[in-house]
Amino acid sequence: MKNLKSIALALVVVLSTLSVTAQTKKVDAANSSINWIGKKVTGQHNGTVDLKSGTLVFKGKKLAGGTFVVDMTSLTSTDLKGEYQGKLNGHLKSEDFFGTEKFPTATLVFKKVTVKAPNVYTVTGNLTIKGITNPITFDLATTKNTAATTFKVDRTKYDIKYNSASIFSTIGDKAISDDFELAVAMKF
Repeated sequence: MKNLKSIALALVVVLSTLSVTAQTKKVDAANSSINWIGKKVTGQHNGTVDLKSGTLVFKGKKLAGGTFVVDMTSLTSTDLKGEYQGKLNGHLKSEDFFGTEKFPTATLVFKKVTVKAPNVYTVTGNLTIKGITNPITFDLATTKNTAATTFKVDRTKYDIKYNSASIFSTIGDKAISDDFELAVAMKF
């Protein structure tokens, strides 16, 4: 009888340890997407940028962490075609904006994850663009093997000041919003 109790106790300890062990899930970059929108006084541009790699960390069924690398050289507009698309893509990759030759990747590292609702988490992380790191907070929804979020990034915090009305007060209708929006859909 003592042996049976000892085995049962050992089994409980092992099973409870397994339930809190972190599990790292690799994000399927090829089947994930990052869409962006940049607004200006006279309209907006939108496009995509590729996820290079990423992982999500779960403890049991709860999100606990994540790390992502974005391929900034893949940045492209989707609202224009031909010559104008090429010009915009080139300008966005230039030093005026993301400087992708010098900074080919951007990264996001989760620092704190809290449960907001069932399968919805508030994430605070460090976002690095152009070698500059700033904290960012957003909500992330998860299902069995997907995660999605939409959030805004203030480009001026990453030394992207081109035609910013908050920096150049006389710019008028050439002003570009300081914030750009990212809509991220990941499969893992």
